[in-house]
Order: sequence, then structure tokens, then C-alpha cells
Amino acid sequence: MENTEESPACEQGPTPPERGLLHIWQSAGPSEQLCPERVLLSRPVLQAALGEHHGVLLTQGGQVYSFGELLWRDLSIPVSAPLLEVSLLGKTVVRVAAGGFHCGALSEQGNIFMWGENTAGQCGLTDRGKVTNITVSEPCLVSVVDSEVVPPAVVRIMDLACGREHSLALSSQNELWAWGSGCQLGLVTNSFPVFRPQKVEHLAGRHVIQVACGAYHSLALVRSLPPQNFNTQNCPEKRERGQSPHYSVTEREELSTVDDAHYCPLGVELTEALTSETSPRRRGPRRRFQPGGRSAGSSPGSGSGSCPFSEDSKSTTKQKNLTVGASLEPDGLNADHLTQTDGSPKSHSLSGWRANKSSAFHDEMELQSLLQKLSGHSLETQHTTGPGDTDSLSSHTSDDSCVSSTPSVDLLTSSYESPIKSQTTNNSGVSGSCSSSPVCLEEVRLCLEAEKKELQGQKSSSLTNINQKANAAANRRRSLPGTPTYGSPRRRRPCGCRPSSAGRTQAAAPEEAGDGLPSLETEVWSWGRGSEGQLGHGDQLARLQPLCIKSLTGEEVIKVAAGSHHSLALSAQCQVYSWGSNMCGQLGHVNSPVTVPQQAKLSEGLRVWDVSAGQSHSLLIADGDCVQPILLYCGQHQEPMSTQSERSHQSQRSCQRSPNRAESYTVRPTLLPFCMEMGYISTVCSGGQSSAVLADQNIMGFISAIHELASRERHFYCWLSSMRKLLLGPLRNREGVCPSLGEPCTHLFFSLSESFVRLSALIGQHSTSLSYFLHIVQGRDVTSLPLLTHTEHFLDIYKEYCSALGNFQVMGGFKSLHKLSLECLGSQQTVLAQLCVSDQSVSGDVDLVSLLYWPLQQLHQYSRALLKLAACYDVLTIEYQSLHQACSQYESLSLSLLRRKKEAETTFLFWKTHSGKNTEVLRLPQRRVVCESSNRSLTLQNAGRFSNHWFILFNDALVHTQGAIPSQSFFSTHHIYPLTCLWVKPVTEDSSGHYAIKITCPEESFTLVASTPQEKNKWVRSLNQAVDQVLGGGGQGSSPGVAAMSRTASYTFTGEGRFKDAHYNGAWLAGRVHGRGTMKWPDGRTYTGNFKNGQEDGYGECIIPNKVLNKPDSYQGHWRDGKIHGFGKYKYASGEVYEGCFCDGQRHGYGMMSSGKQVRTSSSVFIGQWVQDRKTGYGVYDDITRGEKYMGLWLDDQRHGSAVVVTQYGVYYEGTFKENKMSGAGLLVSDDDTAFHGDFSDDWTINGKGVLSLANGDCLDGQFSGEWSTGLKVVGTYTKPAIEEPENKERNSLLLGQYVVPAGERWGCVFNECWSRLGCDAPGRGERTTAWENIAVTITTSRRQSPNLSRSQSKVLECLEFIPQHEEPVTTANYDNIRRYLIKACETPLHPLGWLVETLVTVYRMTYVGVGSNRRLLRQAVQEVQAYLIHYYSIVRFLFPGLPDDGGIIPDPPASPTTSRRNSDTAEEGVVVVCCSSLLLPLLLPRLYPPLFTLYCLQEEQEEAQYWDRILRLNKQPDQSLLSFLGVQEKFWPLWMSILGEKKQIVSSSKDACFVSAVETLQQISTTFTPSDKLLVIQKTFEELTQEIKPLLDDDFLWCMDDLLPLFIYVVLRARIRNLGAEVSLIEDLMDPNVQFGEMGLMFTTLKACYIQIQHESTS
Repeated sequence: MENTEESPACEQGPTPPERGLLHIWQSAGPSEQLCPERVLLSRPVLQAALGEHHGVLLTQGGQVYSFGELLWRDLSIPVSAPLLEVSLLGKTVVRVAAGGFHCGALSEQGNIFMWGENTAGQCGLTDRGKVTNITVSEPCLVSVVDSEVVPPAVVRIMDLACGREHSLALSSQNELWAWGSGCQLGLVTNSFPVFRPQKVEHLAGRHVIQVACGAYHSLALVRSLPPQNFNTQNCPEKRERGQSPHYSVTEREELSTVDDAHYCPLGVELTEALTSETSPRRRGPRRRFQPGGRSAGSSPGSGSGSCPFSEDSKSTTKQKNLTVGASLEPDGLNADHLTQTDGSPKSHSLSGWRANKSSAFHDEMELQSLLQKLSGHSLETQHTTGPGDTDSLSSHTSDDSCVSSTPSVDLLTSSYESPIKSQTTNNSGVSGSCSSSPVCLEEVRLCLEAEKKELQGQKSSSLTNINQKANAAANRRRSLPGTPTYGSPRRRRPCGCRPSSAGRTQAAAPEEAGDGLPSLETEVWSWGRGSEGQLGHGDQLARLQPLCIKSLTGEEVIKVAAGSHHSLALSAQCQVYSWGSNMCGQLGHVNSPVTVPQQAKLSEGLRVWDVSAGQSHSLLIADGDCVQPILLYCGQHQEPMSTQSERSHQSQRSCQRSPNRAESYTVRPTLLPFCMEMGYISTVCSGGQSSAVLADQNIMGFISAIHELASRERHFYCWLSSMRKLLLGPLRNREGVCPSLGEPCTHLFFSLSESFVRLSALIGQHSTSLSYFLHIVQGRDVTSLPLLTHTEHFLDIYKEYCSALGNFQVMGGFKSLHKLSLECLGSQQTVLAQLCVSDQSVSGDVDLVSLLYWPLQQLHQYSRALLKLAACYDVLTIEYQSLHQACSQYESLSLSLLRRKKEAETTFLFWKTHSGKNTEVLRLPQRRVVCESSNRSLTLQNAGRFSNHWFILFNDALVHTQGAIPSQSFFSTHHIYPLTCLWVKPVTEDSSGHYAIKITCPEESFTLVASTPQEKNKWVRSLNQAVDQVLGGGGQGSSPGVAAMSRTASYTFTGEGRFKDAHYNGAWLAGRVHGRGTMKWPDGRTYTGNFKNGQEDGYGECIIPNKVLNKPDSYQGHWRDGKIHGFGKYKYASGEVYEGCFCDGQRHGYGMMSSGKQVRTSSSVFIGQWVQDRKTGYGVYDDITRGEKYMGLWLDDQRHGSAVVVTQYGVYYEGTFKENKMSGAGLLVSDDDTAFHGDFSDDWTINGKGVLSLANGDCLDGQFSGEWSTGLKVVGTYTKPAIEEPENKERNSLLLGQYVVPAGERWGCVFNECWSRLGCDAPGRGERTTAWENIAVTITTSRRQSPNLSRSQSKVLECLEFIPQHEEPVTTANYDNIRRYLIKACETPLHPLGWLVETLVTVYRMTYVGVGSNRRLLRQAVQEVQAYLIHYYSIVRFLFPGLPDDGGIIPDPPASPTTSRRNSDTAEEGVVVVCCSSLLLPLLLPRLYPPLFTLYCLQEEQEEAQYWDRILRLNKQPDQSLLSFLGVQEKFWPLWMSILGEKKQIVSSSKDACFVSAVETLQQISTTFTPSDKLLVIQKTFEELTQEIKPLLDDDFLWCMDDLLPLFIYVVLRARIRNLGAEVSLIEDLMDPNVQFGEMGLMFTTLKACYIQIQHESTS
């Protein structure tokens, strides 16, 4: 009955007949005559399960056999020829179980099949037959369905256990399901039998590891809750209950005040009536009180009638809270308390009844009706003795009632006042009497009485000794039973322990503690009948729901087994705990009381690793002196009297309560001598009077190697546990540890203890999992051994332990520890001496050093064991390879740890010989000595004659001491050079004949001189190896022994300089900071980025604290030689942000400065040129607060030179500035076209001669003074123009632009930055190949540094990484490739050309958006675009020198005469003309279009208004009248229109029916950006028009303008294009000059003519 899941049996390693051999015998002690019967089957047996008189076998291949008394089939099958269960063939069974008289099997899919006796429902509700089936003859599927989830789901089962009248299943979610009859189910119900499996709610949310069933009790091994959550465990539950009426004050107190050691939830005494076999359907209610310290009212089933208190639905909210704080101390029970001389138990005392006053029953009536209900249960008894029931306790007697020996009154009254006693004495039931109401009724009355008297119950003496409080509070808290919430479990509310534990345990479930290793943090829970003490709670009461056995918490139980009336638990330390019936000595000890777990008495040196329990015997497998396991037996010895007469003798006495006490049995487990002949035993199994073992023959040494490994590991774990108990535990808890060890050593001792505990825990888990592995060795794959699956974990734990031990040793901790251990242990020294495995314990004195180093030898044992296992496999198998690899890993670690041990020893000796105040400074726990120069073997080059230099090389630093006298450990000064930043270079012998070694450090370098070449080589090798080790095997690409030139390390600078006191972490090259890293200064400055030759160089991010504003400046961008240099973004603490170019730490070149959001006083943006941190050159300044925009020249941060200013009120100024003021001649135009041309002396202040022109053409000429906005003083001449002079407007508009900075001279800084990115000093000056390489490098680094690029972005960058063919002459064939390359380059700002386009768009929008969208700026805006094109084209021509000059012709490729061309680019047939607008406008204009088009619209506003007015009016007419109005000849009028392919005649009322396709085509002009695209739309419109006219006319028709114009006007009118004037002006300004006079030029002229015509069309 192992507690691990079977994996499907698969043959592995050796062949079947030598594995899984089954031996069976009747258990009657180790007498000589006893001969186990060998069962011969064709396949290996994987598992055996024994019932009372039958057994079930599982063989390889998943076949199941039965033997024995198969009562459900009326067969008796001899064990020698078991019967194959045919109906299970093909089901691949992986597990079998046998109950008293029924069987179970578990398939690989997790399905359960049950057969056998079903009187109590223990076979479940099978598919066949009715509920009344007393027996199930064939295996039938029992489905386990979780109805709490929606939709209900079938639960997968992984383990199964069977008792006499119940069955338990463990799901793959580690939850428990039960069915059958009796309190041993642990279910919240009082109607038995339970045919459908139900979840044991009390353990829901806990991780159940294994289950075992006795005759009428159940055991579960449960993983403990994590200790750190003690407090949280109860919180959700308390909160929930605090809000409910059931939660009493006293209960709340009890949770916090009652010492948990005396906390024993109430047991229930089952009366004869309740325990006797009633018929399954009429069985009375079995449960009275909830365990778990809660009242019955808080039971999960209280809403569903499971508790007598709540049968009246009204009373549910007013229940009594009956909480019995029975003081039961689990650890060691005091025998005197429990047993009188005659052996009958003394009266059990139950402490302090506590009842809740606030929830009392409202009146006596209610109480009366309740009591009536309680007594009204059917109490018929019906004796049905099962055939052949030879159990020492027959199955139908009232085994769990204590009536015979303990009057019920005693149970309740020993600790109460006399009044209560007097009331209850009359009810003391006579032995065996059937009182008309169950005990529960008495308890209710008592409880009410107690409440009236307000007895809040003081703690009483208990069954056990209160003084034994060994369990720590933590352990107690951890195992409080999870308490279900109110109401029926079917309400789909999780049980109360779920909020606390479900989340955690479920999360922890997949990884068995420690990632796949079995957990040792376990608890044992028990429930069911307890008359023999088999529940282990210190009493003989039954438990209706699972309750934790406190004394086993923390004992690392790894397996539980249940006999009929006794229980066993096996711990990881190979100890067996037993409790329950000991009539035949089956507990293996004679300790009392037997109601709590006690250790079995094992002989010295025996380590038990498997247990099983039968009806009245126990069988154990243990490690003996040799590798082969031995069998130990506890129980009755063979007696001369025949078995038959023994049986009849028992059946006569079967009505007795107590089982028959065996006449002779041993006090301790005895060896069964025949076990040695069976081979290597892997599993034991017991049931009824029989026992069985499974054994394997040792083929090729495989089995013995596995057994040897497991045995060694168990022995090792027992040794580690003893060390913890004897040495480390007492020392850690001792008060005087710190004073006697000293501060550093105490800390090291504690970390040594912790790593010892971690090692111990790992070994415990490992030994446990090896024991599990042995149970099913033929089904398991050797590669699943933890040594192979968890190699890294093992190596880490051993390394950690070794280094903790070495550190403690180096600091000299063992000397004082030895003293401390002598004081602390005293008499136990001898016991400790026995643990000394080595022979180094001189004169009985314990050598702690060798004792604590002993665990390291286990690594060598691992590699030996793995080597033995590997020898069993072929060299090419995976098993061999993984075993071999692990073997070498463990062996190499073993050797390296031995080296580390030696290093620690030599270092300790070094400190011992060089002890002194000076050297103590250098003594660190992790530091080990490598070599030192006390013999004057090494000195400093050019050292003085009398100076003494002593060099000590540690594993982490080189120490140079001066004025040293090594023999006296004295030196005046010392310097420590960390090895992480130390470079070693042997100097080749020069003429001077020195044997020199050059040492380079970040801040200094020096040369050492050795006395001999051998010394030099020794030091060079030692230094290099030490550096190599510190770097974890060297830096990048270093060969072993040669320490890496480039590496990553941390260092704190000490010397003067920029990096003084700064801490650096990052890359180095030969002693200089080089590569990526982070530098942090003490004042808060940090720099993260690239370094080169010891300085910041490349891209980096820097934070500079600003103490005044208490905020940091930050910079992201490029650096050179330790200064900000290149393009970057600087955020000032004041909130200002500068983004642009820097040179030597100053703003220089193109840049944009915005005042930031924080500054509320003024908000502004400047974009333009900077020289040495000042605005100088052309720039645009947008003063957002004042609503002014300045576009012009600057000098030293002041406006100086030609400029334009526009304001938000539409005032436009152009002129000259001096020293930040308007000064000199200028032109000022207001929004209503009033213009002033003259001299200015200050901003908006006029002073001097000038001419003021009014909008209507009037003119004022003379001397002006004053401010424009407030009023002008004038001395001058007023002129009114003659009527024949309407030219003034034109004159005004012509004057604009005379003071403006020429477009070609603007934004030179932007183009210069682009040139510099291409590697040119000045425009056009530089190497073309360098430019292309720069582009490729920029793109590649950007790709590397931006991991989160989208797929399309990275694709574009990938294309751009390739350098295109740029040297060859450009022909029509490859011209397209250049165009495509430019389009891609402009898609990403990472490309210099893309950056240029993006920046140009930025500056353009900065200039002409917002206040800058003033119609007077249109001319400048257009010129600026044209200037961009010219500059841009010069860069493109630099990159592609084959391109001709602007307007030049591209020749055809010499080979082919055909030309690939776009229409807009052709002037003549077969020739491609390249001009910058055709090539570059498509890249630029779409992005500049919105501000530019807005200016066009503003310029054409008045004309547009006229045009739109005409459009709206003329469009009111139907088609034919409009055509005739426009004078279109009737031959061009369409007669038919086509609607969805259907022809319809055009009548006089038709509207929008003519030339529809031409109209729709023309409308697309608004969706295009470039002039060439707009011209194409016009061309298409003409083509559509011609297509529609053609059917009406002759084929050789040609347009004449007289025909065409009216028709085209019609199309333009119907197209209703907004801002057509702006479109026309834009095309006119920016169209290619080479298409101006061709066909397209003509078509455009036609459109323009239409626009003008419509504008002036009379609407009459």
C-alpha cells in the first residue's frame, strides 16, 4: 500500500521473471516452521492488496487477479492459482485496493472499479443493478462527480483505499472523496449508506498526500500549511463568522485565548444504538458535535438536516454554540491519568462547557420540541453477522461505544460543580443499556444548564499531562482543522478553510515541496471510531470529521498505514509511530497510553522505510547491516493450538468489546529470518491474518545499486537529523552563543546552521523519494531519479553548505564552538562521539571540523551509485548517457569541494600564523589565501633598498603592504586591489634581466619584480587563475589562465578627477572603463550608457541633481570624450526642454527649446540655430503667452537682423531688428490691409518718415511717431487716388518680402546636421563611402538597441541596412530603385534622410501653424518648400552622384530601347527629365500639406466666397437647363444614363445625371497632395469626359476649346469642389516646370479658366 501513484508498468532494464516476485504467508510470528508461499505468475506483480480473507494482485500490463474467499461469487481461490478479473482487461489498471470484504481498482485514466460486498454502500452506486445490491460480483465503474463546479465534472482519481464498510479515493487535485457507511467517512451527513462518492469537505482546500483505511477508521497524510501564514489562516474565516449570528463571544475568546495544546475538538460517544449494524437505509444519525472546536451549529451540513439542532428551519439562526475545550495534550500522555490498575480507562474529563448567551433558545417550548425530535430517532438494532468474520472485534458489535467501561455521566461531569453532578447522576447508563435517547440529548441539557449557571468553564485537568507543551505554537496553529462555513455544502460555497488555504495549497500543489520532491512538512489526520485509541487523539471517542493528530505534526511523517484497530505512521527519519489496539503486540512497544502515537522500539541501527498493518499485526521493511532489506514483524507468535480452534474460541467471545489479548507476543519488532531468501524486498502488504511481500532479484547489480543508494541516503538523513538534534539545535537555542563566539562568528554559525538545515531537508526529501522509488522500481524510469532531475539543486545546496562551513572555519569559529559544545552538551558528548564517522576522534574528544565536513563525502557516493547504475545499460541508451553525465558532475563537484576544504584549512592556518591587529582588518569570511611573498620572492620595481614590501594574493584581491614584517604580521600601510579590476601582463625579459609582471588597475599601474623565473611563472599563473575565478571563468573569449582584457566589473574610484568617489558598474578594457556601464557619483549624478577609453562616449543617459530647485536635470543623447556632443534631449530642472545638437557640452547647431509645462508665467518655443549655447542665426520664436511669432535672425540670444513678426490679431510686420527691438525700415500690414512702410524705433513703435496706405487705396505720407496700437501722430500729406488707378492692392502685395530672410538661407543648421550625420564637415565635402557606411552603422545600431520595433519597422530597417548601388550612372532602368530607396529612407527617422524630412516638417509646422497661419506668409511658405527641395536634392545627388542636375535628362540604358517612366516625368517621347520637385515633392509635400494648403485657402478667401456662391446657385438647375445655360452644344447632351447597368433616359427634370464618371473623377482632386497627382486627376477627368462623348460623335472627333470649355465648366460645377482656388494656386506654384507647356499644362489651364469663369458668371 505505497502512497505513490503507479506509473503504467513498462518493462525496463532486466526482464520480467526476476522482478515483482510475490510471497504470501499467514502472519503468526517469526517461527521456524512458517514458510512463505511463492506465487508464480507469468508477469511481475506490481502491487498486492490484502483484505480480511482475500487478496488482489496487479501485474505488469495492468491485469488484476483475485484469490482467497471471494464471498460475492461463492468461490474460494487458492493463492497459488489466482483468478484473472476478465472484465478489467483492457482498462490498464494502475492500482488495486482491498477492503474487509470488497475490492477496488484504479485505471490509468483515473476511473474507479469496485466489486465485493456492498451492504454498507462501500462499493458505491454502481451502474448495474439497484441500490439494494448486497454484493457486486463483477468490477463496476463508480464515477466520482464534482457537482460543486458548473457544469459538474468527473473527478480524476489517483489513489484508493478501502476499509470494512467504507472506501476513500484521492483525486488528482489532492482532495478526498468518500462513500460507504459510518463516521469513518468524515462526511457531513447522517443518512447512511452513502452510495455516491462525496467530497470530504473538512479537508477541502488542503493537499492530501495519502490515505489509509482501517476497519472503522481512516487516516490521511496531509501537507502542512506554510508556516508564514499562521495569522492569515483564520482571518477570512473569522471575518465571515463574525458577521453571522452563530459566532459567539466565548468562541471568539477561545480562538485567541485557549492554549492550543489543550485544544481537542469534541469527540462523540456512540451509543450501542448508533454503532450496532442497522439496516443501511434506517441507520440513525451518527454525528452529534462538529469536531474542530465549533458547535454543531457551525457545521457545514446544518442547513440540510444533518445536525439534530437544526431540523426546525427557524431555529437555525438561534442555535446553541456548544464548544467543548477538552484539554487534550497530544505529545506525551501521562499514563497514570489514564489507566487504573484494572486497565479500564478512568473517567475522561471534559473542560469548560461554553455556551453563548446571546443565542439562547427563545422559550422552553422550542427546547421541548427539540428534545422530542432528538429522542424520536429510530433505534432498532439488527444483528447481521458476516460469514467467516473472525476478527478479534466482530464487525457488528458496538466496538466504539465506551458504555461498558465508562458511564456516560463520568464523561461529562468530572470537572463541574456538584449541582450539575446531582442532575446528571440519574442518567448514568448501565453497561450495554439502550437509553431511549442518544447521549446527545443529555449533552444538550447539560449545555443549557451550564449556560444558566454562567459557567464559563475553567481549564481542567485532562486525559494527558498539561505540562507537556513541547509543540511550538506555530506547529499547533498550522494544523487547526479547516472549519466549514454554514449551510449545506451543496450551496456551492467553498468551505471555510478554503479562503485561507485553498489558494496557497493549490498553488503549491504541482511542485511537491522543493520542485517535485516529496514534502516532509506533513500532518496526520484521523477520524472514525476510536474505541481502541486508533485515532491517536488521546481518548477513545469517535470523530465524525477529520482531525489533526497534533503530536505527529513536525515529525516528518511520509506514510500512514491502518490495521483493523491500530494505526502506524512512518517518518522520514525511519522511525515508526504506532497507536491503537495492542492486544497482540502489533504496536511494537508496550508504552501506554496507546491512544496517542508512540515510537516503536527498534533495535539499534535498524532504519524502517516501509510499513503495513494487518488485522492484529504489523510488518515493516528496514535497512539492516547489509544492502538487502530485512523484514520486521510485530504481533502474535505462533501457538501450538490449531488455527481453527483459535477461530472458534474467538467467535464465542466476539460479543465482547475488547479484542482477544494474544497470549504471547514480542515487545519490539522481531526479524523474520526467511526474508533474506526472498531477494530484494520492495513492498510489504498486510491484511486480515495474512502478509505479502514483493521482491526483486538482483540482476546485473541494478536492484542492489538502487537499494544501496536509498539505504545510504536514509542512513545519511538519520545522521543529519541526529546532528541537528544533538549539536546544532541545542547550540542555536543556547543563550551564550553570541558572547562566546563573537559577533561575526555567531552570524556565520547561524548561516552554517541554516545551510545545514537546508541540506538536511533536501536529503530527507531525497531519501523519501528514493523509498517511494523502490516500491515501484519496475514501473519507474531510472532517469526520473531526483539525482538526475534535480542535479542543479543538489549541487547548489552542497556548494552553499561547503562555503558556509569554510567561512566559519576561516574565521576560527571552531575553537570557541568546541568549548561551547563541551559546556552545552555535557553528558551527550559520548553520543556525539558515536556520530563521528572518521577515526579522527582522538581520546573520545569530538573533532567538530571533520564531523561537519563529513556530509561532503556523500557526493562521491552519489557518483559511485550512478556509475553502478550506468553499468546496467548499453552505452548508447539515454539512461546511460544521463547517468554518466550526472555521475561526472557529482564527482567533479566532490573534488572541487575537497579543494575548497583544503583552501579553507590553509587560510585558517595562515591567519593563525599571522595573527595580529593589522591582519585582522584583512580577515574576511569569504577570503582565501592563494599565495604570499613573505620570503621576499616578490618586490616592487624601483623600490628603495630598505623598504619592505609584502604581497598577499587572496581569491578576491591582491594586497600590497609596505613597511611589512610578515613574521610579526606587522605593516604600516596597505593597499587592496580587487581582482575584478586587475589586469596582469608578464613583461618580457629586457636587458636589465628583471623578471617583471605588470599590474594594471583602474587608477594606477605598477610593476612587480620576482626573484627567479620560477617565482615569476608561479605568480603570473596564480594571479591569472585567481582573476579568472573571480570573473566566473573569465571574461569574453578569454582562454583559461589568461585573464580577460575585456570584462564586466564594479569599481569605486578613489583618486582625484572627474570620477572621484564615483561607483562604476559595467564593461572594462585593459584597466579603462570601456563599453556599456553605469557610473554613480555620491552627489546623485548618474550616467548610464557607453564609455570609450575611460570616458563617456556614444549614446548615454545622465541625471544631474539640481540642489536649488530640488529636481534633477536629465539628458538622453550622444556624448564624446566625456562631454555632451551630438544630438540629444536635455530636460532642465526648471521645466525647459531642449532637443537638438550639442558640441562640447554646449547647445550648438539646430535645436528646439520649449519652456515646458511647469512654467506658468510665460510659455514659448524656440526652434532654430544655436552657437555656443546661444541663439544665433535663423530661428522661429513662438511667444505663446503674447500671441506673437518671430521668424528671423538672432545674435547672442537677441533678435537681430531681417525678420517677420505676425500676431494673433493678424498684424504682419517685416523689417530689421537691432538688439532685440524693431529698428530701422520696416513694413507693417494690419488685418484689414492697412499698411505702413517706414522707420521703427522700438517694438510696434514708429518714429520717422513713412507712408500709410489705407485699404481703399488712400495714402498718407509724412513724419510719424507713436505706438501702432495706441495711436500715431502724423505730420504729412493725405492723397486720394484717382479713379483710374485701381492698382494699389497689387502694389501693396508686391512690397511684401523685401525684408524677409531669403528662403535659401533659412534652416541651414538642419541641413548641416544632416550632412554631419553623413560624416561631412560641410555641405558636399566628404567621402561618399564614409557617408554610406555611417548610414549602415546608424541603422544597424538602432535595430539592436530598439527591441520593441514592430514587424513593418524592422523590415524597413532591414532593407535600409543594405547599401544600394550608388556609384554607377543613373539610367531610366535604375532611377526607380533610387526613388524606392528614398521613399523607404523617409519612413524612418533613424535614417539621416528620414531624420531630415521629419525635422523639416517640424520646423515648417512650427513656422506656419497657429499664429503663423497668416495669409501674408504664403509666398514665403511656398519659397521655403522650394528651397527645401533644392537643399535636399543636393544631399541626394551627393549620395547618388549619377543623378543629373535639376531639370537634367536621364539617358536610356544602353541595352534596351524601352523606357520605364511615369507620365508626369516625361517631356518628350522616350526621355525622362529629373527635377527635384518630381523626385522629392512626393516625399515632403504630403507632410507639409496641411499648413501650406491652409495658407492658400486664407489667401483665396474672397475669390472662394464668390466661387462658392455661384456653385450653390447654379447647381439648383436640372442638367439640361444648366447645359443650355452654359452654352453646351446639344450634340454633346447625353440622352441615356446607366444606373447599375440599367439604361435610363435623361429627361428635362433629371439632375446630376450627365457625365457622372467625369464629375466623380474630378472630385478626387481634393484627396491628392502633390501637383503631379492633382494633374493626373485632371487628365483622367478629360479622358472620362471624352469616353462619354464618343458614342454621340464620329470616331475621328477632336476637341476644340470652344466646345470643351462650357462642357468642362458643367463638370466643375457639378463636382462642387471646396477651395478650388487654393488647389489651382497650389498646382500653379509647385508644378514641374517641364510639364507646364505640354498637354497637361493645357488641361490645367482649362481648369483654371473654368474657375475664373464660374467666379464671374452672372447668375441671372
